[in-house]
Amino acid sequence: MIATVRSATLLGVDGRPVTVEVHVGTGLPAFTIVGLPDTSCREARDRVRSALTASGLKLEPRHVTVNLAPASVRKAGGGLDLAIAVAYLAASGELPGAAVEDRAFIGELGLDGSLRRVPGVVSLVDAAGCAEVVVPSACDEEADLVGRSRVRSARCLEEVVDALKGEAPWPAPPERRFAEARAADPDLADVRGQDFARRAVEIAAAGGHHLLMVGPPGSGKTMLARRIPGLLPDLDPDTALATTRVHSAAGMRLPSSGLVIRPPFRAPHHGASPVSLVGGGSSWLRPGEISLSHGGVLFMDEMGEFAPSVLDALRQPLEEGVVRISRAHANATLPARFLLVGAMNPCPCGRGASPGGCRCSDHQRARYARRLSGPLLDRFDLRLPVRRPDADDLLGGLPGESTAHVAARVAVARQIAAGRGVVANSGLRESALEEVAPFAPDALALVDAAVRIGQLSARGLRRVRCVARTIADLEGHEGPLSEEHVGLALVLRSPASDVLDG
Repeated sequence: MIATVRSATLLGVDGRPVTVEVHVGTGLPAFTIVGLPDTSCREARDRVRSALTASGLKLEPRHVTVNLAPASVRKAGGGLDLAIAVAYLAASGELPGAAVEDRAFIGELGLDGSLRRVPGVVSLVDAAGCAEVVVPSACDEEADLVGRSRVRSARCLEEVVDALKGEAPWPAPPERRFAEARAADPDLADVRGQDFARRAVEIAAAGGHHLLMVGPPGSGKTMLARRIPGLLPDLDPDTALATTRVHSAAGMRLPSSGLVIRPPFRAPHHGASPVSLVGGGSSWLRPGEISLSHGGVLFMDEMGEFAPSVLDALRQPLEEGVVRISRAHANATLPARFLLVGAMNPCPCGRGASPGGCRCSDHQRARYARRLSGPLLDRFDLRLPVRRPDADDLLGGLPGESTAHVAARVAVARQIAAGRGVVANSGLRESALEEVAPFAPDALALVDAAVRIGQLSARGLRRVRCVARTIADLEGHEGPLSEEHVGLALVLRSPASDVLDG
């Protein structure tokens, strides 16, 4: 007999529908899985056998062939275990054929018949496209986020079989977790001094402008970077769903609300590999750090210590907002629209131009600066040196504005940008800039001079214009960009040589 059951597999952050076909016939006892399964998926035969036996179900010595269609899509992981087991039971006559119609089954089986959670349930349920979907109890909340299918959950294979036979009702869904108290974001008022850097952080958050800070250790670069997520507003519904899909596909625990509403903050170690940052892998195309930071902040501390190949891999995602992964067996497009914040020392010893002198040779300083290529540096809208705060500011200075006050201004600037059809001003295109960010005559003279001396590239000119528009929005200025707005934008986009020289 042949039975067909619906399921789905994960490719990147997207689910792909899979039809599980099981044929149980005569011949030498065997259990064969075909349809381009990877090693973990092929091992489902052993998990299914043990789970059926542990659940008290018959496992006749028959010739069993499992086909995972379409055969052109590689299947990875254990998420097809439950579908294979149910299809086998239907093909062997243990379950009525009507019990599996318009139902999808997603879950990994333990050897004792228990159902275990699988990554990417949000995308898998969405891809299955059935009126009803059966998932492990641990995935019930994630599956409910899709809202397109009725979700049934169970703790073990035996509960699923009893419900499909009509011998027992479907288990009640697990109790929802209590809402978790949101951890307080670090307050910007904790940063003493650094008035100019604080303003740069506010502009970066308001306009979504990438920020590079260069300064000696202890100057407050990391403190400033870790306070940026608190300045950002909640994610819009589309971005929240996309970010949730990424986190679900990566196997990360979702918040109690289900959706990832607050902008994520990711800070990978400088020893990260290109795959861990960009995403990919041999069989399972896992999201990387740049996709996990979608809608939020990617902070790269000690940026000069990252491998140049890792840093240059950021260039295409920074421009397009997605990362395209190509492998011999599959291609995947992952969301990757984030605010990049980099922090680095001016030189290997970290002293740079600070009192006490630099111990690095000219060759060491030049080699360190070359870690960041020119094209990558050109993608930073804001590049500024950060000095150590004065003793008076550290010991007796008044605290600056709190995160709440600055976040209110950022929210207003973001609302203005939303009225222009973009999330933030960094997304404005040339055609829109001509209308919403015209230059006043004195501002045009400043830009003309910067272009003629080679300070600005074509990309740099557009980004300076976007930054100036953000500065004007934060000040409530609606007219053409003034000399002050453009002048500050040019100062914030300091030449790379000036910044890296400390």
